[in-house]
Amino acid sequence: LRLEDDLIYKAKEVARQRGKSLSKLVADYFAYITSKELPDKKELPPIVKSLYGSLADNKVDESEYKDHLEKKYL
Repeated sequence: LRLEDDLIYKAKEVARQRGKSLSKLVADYFAYITSKELPDKKELPPIVKSLYGSLADNKVDESEYKDHLEKKYL
């Protein structure tokens, strides 16, 4: 996964406040979203619901992503 440093820092703070490692927090989230018992979209938290399926029809190419990062940070 590639994430902005600020987002990682904030996520680490959330994990610390919950008494978990960031890896455990991410693993728990992945387990939740891939669970066969995943609730209907309308029951998801608003931020997750707003992103749910947003890339379903998009084919994101790794080289395009690298170009985006180069333009953004270089």
